[in-house]
Amino acid sequence: MFDFFHTLKNILFLDIETASAEKNYSDLSERLRKAWNHKASLIDPEADPAALYFLKAGIYAEFGKIIAISTGFFYLDENKKWSFKVKCFSSDSEPEILSGFIHLIEEKYLRKKLIFCAHNGKEFDYPYLCRRMLINGFDLPKPLSLTGKKPWEIIHLDTLELWKFGDRKNYTSLDLLTAVFGIQSSKEELDGSLVNEVYYNQNGLSKIAKYCCEDALATAQLYLKLHNKPLIPEENIVRI
Repeated sequence: MFDFFHTLKNILFLDIETASAEKNYSDLSERLRKAWNHKASLIDPEADPAALYFLKAGIYAEFGKIIAISTGFFYLDENKKWSFKVKCFSSDSEPEILSGFIHLIEEKYLRKKLIFCAHNGKEFDYPYLCRRMLINGFDLPKPLSLTGKKPWEIIHLDTLELWKFGDRKNYTSLDLLTAVFGIQSSKEELDGSLVNEVYYNQNGLSKIAKYCCEDALATAQLYLKLHNKPLIPEENIVRI
């Protein structure tokens, strides 16, 4: 029998923010420029590959990098009230971010049956994390490694998938679902399409980190509503 609150303690809610690996197309190696030119021709045959690189490269793990990872979890506070704590790893150094994230998983969740949850995580966050870890020379932590695992051994939750209820609709944004359920939006000051601009042209990593934290929090609140549970009030949310 599914014990919602027992399981809740084992869930680590995630969100990542990504940018193009280089600010400018011209900074790419010759091999990567050729590879991007081919990719760009598939995305938009009429677009200039250099311009498209700044706009789109960040969403592809082969051409982008992670600039922020937010993690959050539910816990019972000293008054036995459910609370939520969220933290962001952010840096211009992708290996530093990944190292901190891996350390959290391996040290803090070593004895727990860790479950990940992200919005559209199965299509974006989880594979992007794994690909960038390997590109940067990190071993995949056990909860992210799929090698040799049976389908029922892979416990990666996805609020987008939960919302589908088995249907085949293509995509429902986190922003739309937070609006539907009356959850505070993370998109008031920033949205994903502006991250590259804010990161490279506005020196806005701290702003992106804050946005990333709010996305992880919004995903956690959505997870509660998808199980018909009350939202965590603001006074019970801790941002590190």
